[in-house]
Amino acid sequence: MTIQTCCALRHRGRRIVRGHPDALMQPESQTDVTRETASIQSVPAYPAERFCVEFGVNSGEPLGVMDELVMDDIYELTQDCAPRRLSLAAWRDGALAVDGDTELGTPGATLHLDCAVTLMPELGDSIDALVLVQVDDAGMIDAVFLVPQAPLLAQTGYRLLKADRLSARQTLAQMACVSFTRGTRITLGTGAQVAIEDLQPGDRVLTRDSGVQEVTWIGRSTVRAVGSMAPILIRAGALNNAADLLVSPDHRLMVYQRTDEIGAGSPEILVRARDLVNGDTVVVQDGGFVDYYQILFDRHYIIYAEGIAAESLLLDPVTEVTLPDALRDEVRRRPAHGVRADHGLDISRNQQNRPDLVELLKRASLR
Repeated sequence: MTIQTCCALRHRGRRIVRGHPDALMQPESQTDVTRETASIQSVPAYPAERFCVEFGVNSGEPLGVMDELVMDDIYELTQDCAPRRLSLAAWRDGALAVDGDTELGTPGATLHLDCAVTLMPELGDSIDALVLVQVDDAGMIDAVFLVPQAPLLAQTGYRLLKADRLSARQTLAQMACVSFTRGTRITLGTGAQVAIEDLQPGDRVLTRDSGVQEVTWIGRSTVRAVGSMAPILIRAGALNNAADLLVSPDHRLMVYQRTDEIGAGSPEILVRARDLVNGDTVVVQDGGFVDYYQILFDRHYIIYAEGIAAESLLLDPVTEVTLPDALRDEVRRRPAHGVRADHGLDISRNQQNRPDLVELLKRASLR
């Protein structure tokens, strides 16, 4: 069942109207446990009530859904408001919900992808963002969240330049795709290393668990390297990598622990690049633009990039939007693309929050 976000719904308790062809599929109920989760992603988000119109037609009102937005209204962020983690669970039928590991929203609640917006600050470049709506079992709006691709500043005016639904899914997919950057060397089946921008469909790449596999597709996008789109630099040697590795923030690296240094309970673990940031050997490379490349196989695999075991693109109802139409139709006829759990255990937040995490993982992989 598809959905349509409401018209003129600014306050909680209003109903979401179903039937919009561009929206993501949504669960019938918050308590539905029959669906299988395809992927989980965390994004920085702000509660809508902390982002209000300072000047304009909707003066004094918080950010709402698309049909109540007025172009050229100027919004400001509350002074003491910092972004918080909104964890998204994508179901295999295309639905979105709030995952249990979240700081914002109600775990298990249905989420609707309402629209994409473009904001122009008083100084600097425009910022693209998503508007997500949390609803209750009756389809009533429970909360609205703003998910920007770059950090917002308090007491700064942001003029609303654009709002549309057509680009919302593409924007979310771009944020969710795991990507390598230009120049990253990928290990082929022959042992040779080739820059990812030089790979072609049909090239044979070495995978960790499934031997040599053919590349299905290589995608490319150029984005501003800010906020949730700023790449993570893993300096040479940080995780026994031969050279610097620059990847998208949510890209999972696979670490085989010879000794369980962090108490994960599993020798094979997955850790997101953003969770390794320590300001020294792993840093955020913020500023300018970055060329991101996605490498797709018939299934989700662990491959080798600059000597590190790292995941390929995982297709799910969110990320498959990035594929060309013909390839997307073909992929949908195939068996499920796989799950990250096939390759290791995602470490918990408690295990991530250690200043010496990188050093521990490096040591664990050597002993």
